[in-house]
Amino acid sequence: MNNAKQLSRRRMLQGSGAALTALGLIGTVGFGNTRAVQANEKEHVMEHTLTTKPRIVLVHGAFAESSSWNGVVAELLARGYPVVAAANPLRGVRSDAEYVASLLKSIHDPVVLVGHSYGGSVISNAATGNHNVKALVYVAAFAPEAGETAAELSARFPGSTLGDTLAPPLALPSGGSDLYIQQDKFGAQFAADVPEEQTKLMAVTQRPITVAALNEPSGEPAWKMIPSWFIFGDRDKNIPLKAHSFMAERAGSKETVVVKGASHVVMVSHPEAVAKLINKAAKAVV
Repeated sequence: MNNAKQLSRRRMLQGSGAALTALGLIGTVGFGNTRAVQANEKEHVMEHTLTTKPRIVLVHGAFAESSSWNGVVAELLARGYPVVAAANPLRGVRSDAEYVASLLKSIHDPVVLVGHSYGGSVISNAATGNHNVKALVYVAAFAPEAGETAAELSARFPGSTLGDTLAPPLALPSGGSDLYIQQDKFGAQFAADVPEEQTKLMAVTQRPITVAALNEPSGEPAWKMIPSWFIFGDRDKNIPLKAHSFMAERAGSKETVVVKGASHVVMVSHPEAVAKLINKAAKAVV
């Protein structure tokens, strides 16, 4: 009888151990496989910690929208980065920066903030005071000093042909006006190194920017406090090459990449090069 009772008790304990294991409670009970389970859990936690990466926040510019980052997003996701492509309102430097800043405040991870074209003016202002932003990456983008405007920076150096391709300003009911690039001139002006079938779609889906936004002075720029990286094409027809070089040097760019033959949308035509620079920036600061 005693042997039968001991056998029954042993089977009952073994069954309880299996049930507790299934419920994830084995760590609280002293069964033989506790150490193995705890070791596996510890290994999983360590692996998660070692593979944690900063969040990449992408801010598009004028005459574009969030999908202009699709190629870069695919490259970054393949490298294991969490990514957000923000919808830039394109209404004004201050209000657009406040919008992006509110997004940044909702993110608790370290952030690499990336801006294209006018989006560079936005990130230069949005990052100020957001201490989770560890790096700024300017992709064919404006990096204004306090008081400077996008229109002024573009006009300061010869080479931009954007003005000749704009449609007549569209008056807004609330006042002010919107700017579009004429669809039949969009490809040659904005994305000359992108296949025509794609530029036609981009021309149709382009987002307008207000005249006021391009002429609104910047606040104190974050690139004075946060390290920056720059990449742009040598055939950019929106922002002159000399303007790009000037802004990158003034900001103390950690690395400046000039892509041969690239248009203003270097992130569309050369997503690998853009993602590579973002990866470098991320690894340098986090």
